[in-house]
Amino acid sequence: LKPSAPQASQPSNLSPFLGPAAFPPCLENMGGCMQPTQKKGEVPEKLPTIDEAGKVSFGCIAREWRCKFAEDAGKLSLTKAQELFEKYESQIKAVPHVKNVQRIVCGGCLDFKVIISAPAVAFPDWEATKFEPEEAFLKELAEIDGITSIETQTYTLTEM
Repeated sequence: LKPSAPQASQPSNLSPFLGPAAFPPCLENMGGCMQPTQKKGEVPEKLPTIDEAGKVSFGCIAREWRCKFAEDAGKLSLTKAQELFEKYESQIKAVPHVKNVQRIVCGGCLDFKVIISAPAVAFPDWEATKFEPEEAFLKELAEIDGITSIETQTYTLTEM
């Protein structure tokens, strides 16, 4: 779907791949990121796409918070990052329409990541809140000794 003109109820700074798009009705009441509702016998409507050819579709958008942790002191910075995640976990899961919250750790790369996903149709509402509680979480994360390279990224997810 090509983005329509911005509407007053939507912020003008939406994610570049989402834009203020008009979503098909099958995505409006999604039970999960990739389970559009449809009645038996209905022809499924197309999911929104990123590319002009209409081949790269998505129904879910994720926000990733990531950082590097230090190996020293028994990976204490990783322990502190996990404790911080646990402090915010219920608040993150309470974000309207959030469908999945994942915590990923790579011991080899020293990566700590939190990935929060929501149906594409609901994502602009969370984006309008500046991904609450992102700012507070990242601020506290930055205060942990041994945590570096704090970044965020927004991307689409599609189950294949």
